[in-house]
Amino acid sequence: MSDSCCSHGCAAPPASQSPRYRRVLWVALLINLAMFGVELAGGLQAGSVSLLADAVDFFGDAANYGMSLAVLGLALRWRARAALVKGLSMGAFGVFVLGRAAWSAMAGTVPEPVTMGAIGALALVANVTVAALLYAWREGDANMRSVWLCSRNDAIGNVAVMLAALGVFGTGSGWPDLAVALVMGVLALSAAVAVIRQARAELRPAPARA
Repeated sequence: MSDSCCSHGCAAPPASQSPRYRRVLWVALLINLAMFGVELAGGLQAGSVSLLADAVDFFGDAANYGMSLAVLGLALRWRARAALVKGLSMGAFGVFVLGRAAWSAMAGTVPEPVTMGAIGALALVANVTVAALLYAWREGDANMRSVWLCSRNDAIGNVAVMLAALGVFGTGSGWPDLAVALVMGVLALSAAVAVIRQARAELRPAPARA
């Protein structure tokens, strides 16, 4: 029956409207909100720029997942507009991280490595879980792609935070923490450029047919 239907031109619903995708976004939203609180407290306690940067990123991702849920049932143009906002927010996050790293470099702050490593490991588990759940939708429209890129970058950032904790522990210097913060800032900016470009392409009017 379904083969007969599709042979006559019926179309499957867009992947972005999948009930499973909506459930995955809710799970990602809750995980990110929880980790925002954990990393904010841990970053303040440890004096770690990379943890604070990751906490802000968790909060931004939670907001992005909420926005994605709000526009799932809307037309592609509205989803592209949401992706454009998210791309701009990712870029703003990158600028914030770079600025915070510069401030900490001038202040000469040395973070506490044990707290950094423990919270970085917990954040890695959270982000790998979210990234695995979202993997199937990584090649969707700009809105779906931005969600996947956020999770992928976060997992990379968590590994870097753990390496920075080892570096701080071994050297007694805050520079490994600052180096990771710089990498996270650059990753955010590069992902922002990719999402904004795709969103702008989806917002362009389709060429008129001859």
